[in-house]
Amino acid sequence: MSKGEEQRRRSTDGTGRPRGRISRAERRRLEMQRRRRKRRLLIAAMIGAVICIALIIAGIAALVRHFSGDGSERGNEPQNQAQDLTISGEAEEEQEAEPEQQPPVSITISAAGDCTLGTDSSFNQSTSLNAYYNSNGAAYFLQNVKSVFEADDLTIVNMEGTLTESDSRQDKTFAFKGPGEFTQILTSGSVETANLANNHSHDYGDQSYTDTINYMEEAGITTFGYDRTAVVDVNGVKVGLVGTYELADGMGCEAGMIENIKKVESEGAQVVIVSFHWGMEKENYPNDNQKSLAHSAIDNGADLVLGHHPHVLQGIEKYKGKNIVYSLGNFCFGGNSNPSDKDTMIFQQTFTIENGQLVEDDVTNIIPCSVSSVSGYNNYQPTPLEGSEKDRVMQKIEEFSSGL
Repeated sequence: MSKGEEQRRRSTDGTGRPRGRISRAERRRLEMQRRRRKRRLLIAAMIGAVICIALIIAGIAALVRHFSGDGSERGNEPQNQAQDLTISGEAEEEQEAEPEQQPPVSITISAAGDCTLGTDSSFNQSTSLNAYYNSNGAAYFLQNVKSVFEADDLTIVNMEGTLTESDSRQDKTFAFKGPGEFTQILTSGSVETANLANNHSHDYGDQSYTDTINYMEEAGITTFGYDRTAVVDVNGVKVGLVGTYELADGMGCEAGMIENIKKVESEGAQVVIVSFHWGMEKENYPNDNQKSLAHSAIDNGADLVLGHHPHVLQGIEKYKGKNIVYSLGNFCFGGNSNPSDKDTMIFQQTFTIENGQLVEDDVTNIIPCSVSSVSGYNNYQPTPLEGSEKDRVMQKIEEFSSGL
């Protein structure tokens, strides 16, 4: 090969075209290849971005479901089962949000007056309550009212006297005591609670007061009075009992009475009953102290006010929708073998609690009674009246109530 031919071979690409020079067709082909590569890269980038965004969204949704507790993160469970669980959970939340409705509960309370279970040492012992006990036994005394007290839910009396063996008689005109077994008079007659705040609760000294509490509580009778309050469960209703003695302090007893009402309320009482020993003996109308204290008791939370001490009946006042029974009179009364006024009564009221709250109603019943089942003397056997005698006592109560 000549030197000139060798030079021509080196300067061409073997096809006869000079090296370093590309035809137009080749340039177009190469440009199209570059454009296709760019499109493929762009499409791949876009697909990658979409996948990344989808993964981010899915992650956020999973976190939301996890923290909202809808249970949908359980990907291995069927979709309809997950929906059922979600609906069930929502129903439970709605059920928890609504307070459970409780059915109404009604309780009937009976109240009777002074029960002096014993006698004074100066009395004729042959005609005393103690003699009747020895002859007839405990069940004799309340047998005529037992059916009334058994049918109610709670019976309250004023226990006026002491049950004690103490001989420390106080220097006073009348002082009453009986043996501890006289609690059976109350328990056999279905009496469950007794006020002890009165002017005969310490007739044989402080020991006699303590003895009375012990004997009665041991017999299952709830006692209250002075600074001793009680909250008793009556068919699921909590009844607060407050006993106040007015005779010694007059209106000075008001502060303690209010404090005791707040005390039983703080202990969950839904019905509050305040029992007062107050007023003037033989007076059929309440005095100013009685009215002021009764109104104060209701203003401060009492739902029923009961009164005793006058030994006769007084009227019933309605104040702010609440009942005030100013005097229940005597009842099973060993304090007199033949009182001139034997009229008495059993006052009943029904209270209804609905959803934990006292319903404002006024379901009451008055049962006119006599302290004795015979008219000529006291045989210590309180008895409901019938016929004209019942009407007479009802008219008396209505008369005493009309001016209140």
